[in-house]
Amino acid sequence: MKQTTTWLAAGIFFLAILAGEPATAQKKRTTGSGFSAAARPRNLSDSALLDLVQKQTFRYFWDFAHPVSGLARERSNNSFSYGDEVVTTGGTGFGVMAVIVASERKWITRDSAARFLLKMVKFLSKADSYHGVFPHWLNGATGKTIPFSRKDDGADLVETSYLFQGLLCAAQYFDADNDTETSLRNRIGWLWNEIEWNWFTRDGQDVLYWHWSPNNGWAMNHPIRGYNECLITYVLAAAAGDRYGVSPAVYHGGWAQSDNFKNGKDFYGIPLPLGFDYGGPLFFSHYSFLGLDPSGLKDRYADYWEQNRNQTLINREHCVRNPGHFKGYGPNCWGLTASDTYNGYDAHSPTNDHGTITPTAALSAFPYTPEYSMQALRHFYDDLGDKIWTEYGFADAFNESQNWYADSHLAIDQGPIIVMIENYRSGLLWKLFMQNPDVQRGLQRLGFFYPSGKIKR
Repeated sequence: MKQTTTWLAAGIFFLAILAGEPATAQKKRTTGSGFSAAARPRNLSDSALLDLVQKQTFRYFWDFAHPVSGLARERSNNSFSYGDEVVTTGGTGFGVMAVIVASERKWITRDSAARFLLKMVKFLSKADSYHGVFPHWLNGATGKTIPFSRKDDGADLVETSYLFQGLLCAAQYFDADNDTETSLRNRIGWLWNEIEWNWFTRDGQDVLYWHWSPNNGWAMNHPIRGYNECLITYVLAAAAGDRYGVSPAVYHGGWAQSDNFKNGKDFYGIPLPLGFDYGGPLFFSHYSFLGLDPSGLKDRYADYWEQNRNQTLINREHCVRNPGHFKGYGPNCWGLTASDTYNGYDAHSPTNDHGTITPTAALSAFPYTPEYSMQALRHFYDDLGDKIWTEYGFADAFNESQNWYADSHLAIDQGPIIVMIENYRSGLLWKLFMQNPDVQRGLQRLGFFYPSGKIKR
């Protein structure tokens, strides 16, 4: 918990306020599906197993989507006393990308996918927003804000960035000349063009702020500084037009100015260019990079492929060496990131390790460590599947030392599994996002280098 407290003080981990809530508060949802983990298919090829994991996990965003809005529910179980109607802005962005994968792989028809997303975007156009920025949580039936905490009852710039990372991919993918896809693109464009990124510099400071509320103003007082999961926020803020965009000085003077930005040390013999010692939780290398392609992406601070791959290798090596002597850890059982755990919720990392493995950590690392991620996937599915394979893919986490296996799923954990496996297999979401002219402009303005030959459909 000491490391989690440090992250909160630095203002970089948006879910840690939930840590410490008792796991007994959870009440599992039941769907009456008659699902049986013991009856899961066996002896699958690597390709067939990846197909199955992606498709099964997609059900969270399709079968379990909120019936009114289509937005992604925060989690699959009742927990933390916030009711049944909570949908999550960032998790919905991940879900949008999952729908694109489902359309491309023909699990659903393209028209069904486009109509589903159009329903979602129409809902968002009427939902609460603040200077064009959505709150972390919405009521999926009414579109009204559900406070994330007492003073966090307004705009959440980072969650909105994750949402639009997905929506901009959708605008690129659904490019047909028909009424549904044209309306979808137009409506995404209207929402995108109304985000007042520059408002969140708080009267022209060279940094972006995470929150603003009409009731509490800037009371959260949370400048977004690196290095963490928020790179996408600065890229999109620079990508916006002259009306609401921010200058490069905000990136270099805000994001890159932090005691925890540059690292440059080796851990387990592996160099880490940026961030906390030992890299922090693995979602740092996932959330901003569902659309933002790190392969060949560089700026004055780092090579982002090296950054993400090396953070993953450090995380895995920690689990292999297993200094805490936790049950189950090893070359085929690794991955520390934020998730539910046996005593609540925590941001797991090599410096905050209590024996909880979270499947999304290794599975969303497929682009960076395909061989090691496949070893973990085989173990999770073949060896532990009776306990953690579910109707929505893998359960959120497990801790064999505590004989604890989650009965929950979180949108922000399920979504990256689908998307990053797809980026490993085809690069689909990376291609779509990097094609966007606004994104290209934002990267160029901030001084990023990205190989121009990679921008193609």
